[in-house]
Amino acid sequence: MTDGPLIVQSDKTMLLEVDHADSAACRKAIAPFAELERAPEHIHTYRLTPLGLWNARAAGHDAESVIDTLIRYSRYPVSNSLLIDIAETMSRYGRLQINSDPANGLILQALDVAVLEEVLKSKKVAPLLGVRIDDTTVVVHPSERGHLKQALVKLGWPAEDVAGYVDGERHSISLKTDWQAREYQIHAADGFWHGGSGVVVLPCGAGKTLVGALAMYRAQATTLILVTNTVSARQWRDELLKRTNLTADEIGEYSGAKKEIRPVTIATYQVMTTKRQGIYPHLEVFDSRDWGLIIYDEVHLLPAPIFRFTADIQSRRRLGLTATLVREDGRESDVFSLIGPKRYDAPWKEIENQGYIAPADCVEVRVTMPEPDRMAYAVAEQEDKYRMAASAAEKIEIVEALVHQHEGEQILVIGQFLDQLAELGEHLDAPVITGATSVKERERLYNQFRTGEVKLLVVSKVANFSIDLPEATVAIQVSGSFGSRQEEAQRLGRILRPKFDGRTAHFYSVVTRDTLDADFAQHRQRFLAEQGYSYRIIDSADLASGS
Repeated sequence: MTDGPLIVQSDKTMLLEVDHADSAACRKAIAPFAELERAPEHIHTYRLTPLGLWNARAAGHDAESVIDTLIRYSRYPVSNSLLIDIAETMSRYGRLQINSDPANGLILQALDVAVLEEVLKSKKVAPLLGVRIDDTTVVVHPSERGHLKQALVKLGWPAEDVAGYVDGERHSISLKTDWQAREYQIHAADGFWHGGSGVVVLPCGAGKTLVGALAMYRAQATTLILVTNTVSARQWRDELLKRTNLTADEIGEYSGAKKEIRPVTIATYQVMTTKRQGIYPHLEVFDSRDWGLIIYDEVHLLPAPIFRFTADIQSRRRLGLTATLVREDGRESDVFSLIGPKRYDAPWKEIENQGYIAPADCVEVRVTMPEPDRMAYAVAEQEDKYRMAASAAEKIEIVEALVHQHEGEQILVIGQFLDQLAELGEHLDAPVITGATSVKERERLYNQFRTGEVKLLVVSKVANFSIDLPEATVAIQVSGSFGSRQEEAQRLGRILRPKFDGRTAHFYSVVTRDTLDADFAQHRQRFLAEQGYSYRIIDSADLASGS
């Protein structure tokens, strides 16, 4: 028995003592395979899940290394039955393989005949397969490659896809010599290329676009890049022009405004999922060229229609980029089966320690509703409660105090509700950017913010993703998409670009106590707690008094 920071329980939960001297090393060691569930002040709860263990297995961690980590950091002996369960769960990955055969084309191959017999009995799997060749081999319909992987993950037998990929249409892409990729970016691109397809997880501000450029350089082929919005598409375009030899004529934009298909095409999820008379007319862009690589930016936001189409293009190399694999709809297994497993995951704190992202001070400011508002909240309908709590009038005074405290710095005020944002914009005398703001106006304001001409912006969730504002040092969050962990990560990411003077970034979350707002805030913070960030809690009265 050791004095380790971890208590491993037979129900697959793990308790990490945050204040223990080895907690940081332990958090880093368990991150590849454990998922954070709760993160209060002193004890964080993690859980072992099959998907987490399979992701670890796909990334090159074997059961032996996982078991060794648990034994090394555990304070008490780890249950033998749990260790056996971990070994057995991880051994499930790869017992079925999707391969290509010169004579039979695409095949499902079993290293374990009994497993093949089991999955063949499934009503969801059987229609996706063709004739049985022998005891261990069945033909797979090429169009069903993705659907088969989805079905097998749900059955608990994730297939390893080693069938390879088509090269696609060749297109020369070289990197300019006036910049140098960081070591972790090279590792991320190598991990992806070695695996063929999969997901790279990097913090916001750590240069995911550059990993995309490195992957394109490896592929030397036509590339389709899917992004969250038009502003993001323009940023990708500018970055590729800056980092590669690609010319403006070689990069097309496929969005609501333009419909260009070029050797490198950047399309928005929004236009791709536009539905007319029951069909998705723009999905044909997937078939418009013989793509050698498809890049999914912010892959955790992948809409359902794109999932369905991705299932049909499994022979193309696919790279997913994200700051967090957390999906609020619970479809992480679809990302795993259709885009691919996690190929690289860099802990946020590790990259911060290397100086590539700014250190961050996270503060939760708690405000109290006055008695009349509390009574109104208490009797309100359930669906109205969050909006009432999140839009509490007391938050405006606190935001004003925080803005005053950080006068002269580049500040973002971020929220969910448009009337709340309009009111904040009025009180702070600051421009407001929402979904209704034209792309041209957004870009103008973002540019003014980048140059320091504008010091304060009030923004809606349109600024959650893929917005490059490197000198933003303060973010004040007043409301959000309920308890979204990915949104919390994205919002913190807006201020994590390293600052020219090395200063710390400040992330404030203004929360109404004893309401749904506080419950959701706790849930939102889980992912960041997993990355090693902790929230200081202060009372609004202390802030107002300047203490």
